[in-house]
Amino acid sequence: MSAFESVSKGLEEALAFADGDLAGAKVHEVSVAEVDVAEVRQRTGLSQAEFAKSIGVAKGTLLNWEHGRRHPTGPAQVLLALIAKKPSVVQDLLRGA
Repeated sequence: MSAFESVSKGLEEALAFADGDLAGAKVHEVSVAEVDVAEVRQRTGLSQAEFAKSIGVAKGTLLNWEHGRRHPTGPAQVLLALIAKKPSVVQDLLRGA
C-alpha cells in the first residue's frame, strides 16, 4: 500500500468514526483522577499567581478551578494529577531546562 493510499484510508476511517461508525476503530480512553486544585497548589507552597504561571494558565482560570466554577480537563487535568503525586515536579523540570 502506498503512502497516499494509507493516508487516504486513515482519513476515510476518521470520517466514518466521526459519523458514528465504530467498526474497526481503536478508541483509547484514559481516566485521570480529579484533584482538589487548591490543595495541590497549597502543597507546592506557591501563591495563586505563581502556581498559575508555573503551569501556564491564567490566574482567573486557576481561581475558577479552585472555587469549583470550572474543572480542569485534558492536559491540565493530567498535569495537576502529576503535581498532586509530586508537588515539585514542575519546578524540578523547569530548573533542569
